[in-house]
Amino acid sequence: MADPRIPREYSQQQSPTPANPPEKPPRFGERAKFLPVAFLVSTMVLLYTVYMTFHIMPMLQNDLPANQQDHERRHRGVLQMLFFHLVTGMMSICYVRSILEHPGEIPDNDPVWAYTGDGRTHADSNQLASINLQEMKKSGDRRHCKWCGKYKPDRCHHCRVCRTCILKMDHHCPWIYNCVGFYNYKYFFLLLFYGVIDLHFIAFTMTESVIGTWDLNTPFATMFFVLFGETLSIFLGILISAFFIFHIWLLMRAMTTIEFCEKKMPKGGKEVAADVGSVYDLGPFGNMRGILGQNPLTWLIPIEPGIGDGLNYVTAETRLTKDMEAGKGIRKKTHQKVQRMPAGGRDQATNYSAGDSSSPRAANRF
Repeated sequence: MADPRIPREYSQQQSPTPANPPEKPPRFGERAKFLPVAFLVSTMVLLYTVYMTFHIMPMLQNDLPANQQDHERRHRGVLQMLFFHLVTGMMSICYVRSILEHPGEIPDNDPVWAYTGDGRTHADSNQLASINLQEMKKSGDRRHCKWCGKYKPDRCHHCRVCRTCILKMDHHCPWIYNCVGFYNYKYFFLLLFYGVIDLHFIAFTMTESVIGTWDLNTPFATMFFVLFGETLSIFLGILISAFFIFHIWLLMRAMTTIEFCEKKMPKGGKEVAADVGSVYDLGPFGNMRGILGQNPLTWLIPIEPGIGDGLNYVTAETRLTKDMEAGKGIRKKTHQKVQRMPAGGRDQATNYSAGDSSSPRAANRF
């Protein structure tokens, strides 16, 4: 009997064997899933049109002669228009990159991640030791995906919508028709950041136009669209701000949405785990560098962060191990210097500590 929790497209096919992994589905192969993207783009275009037509253009007063224009109001309109287009442009770039950038998947034909099904692996012991896995099964075995036929790296999960394993999967977002994962999380985070700024800026600056519509001579269409734009920007601003604050909290704790749900909302009636933090937590600044990039000057720019491969992660334990190894290296060098001391120096040191009256110990005896 088919498991009701598994979608029909999964229940109709057999679980792939390691020797015969499933074919990867084409990206953006289902047109119906573009509907949320089309709806969001239409909303953005509508709000842009309303703001420019019923707020910015009246402030620019291009239909009036120069001697009849309110220059102070026009100056404010120019500044608002420039800032609005700057933020909107950055938000649009982040949105496009969130859609087009693949979040990352387990590499093919890699012996480290190839699942054999019999517990054996084609990778050597040095390769397995280098990946430093933190997440294992209760039995001590490595996690693997029965659909992709591969071992899973840390923080990797299988997305049933994308039908592949996603590196550092946060969640699947229908509004971008993509998973939010390792390689596109920065763009998604900046999308929320610039979206919040844009919406609050629209709501704040359009207040002037809303007050202006109280005039009885204001056309009904102008009054309707100004109030519509103000209401929509406030509603979306509150909604996205709450979501953005949640992701700021996740970033500061070095957690993904899936990891948060696994800890705070466990399945099967399990007790909520104690809040012990994330093993990947490197501190607020380290966590921000791990998402937005090593250079703080590029944090707010939608460019490739260059933060790794999504297969291996630095933890507090690995940092401590590296520090200990570095310390051992220093002690080893010091030990070698002592061993290479000339023979005469060793004899002098022995004589000095044994009975030289000029030594501190000899002086203390008198």
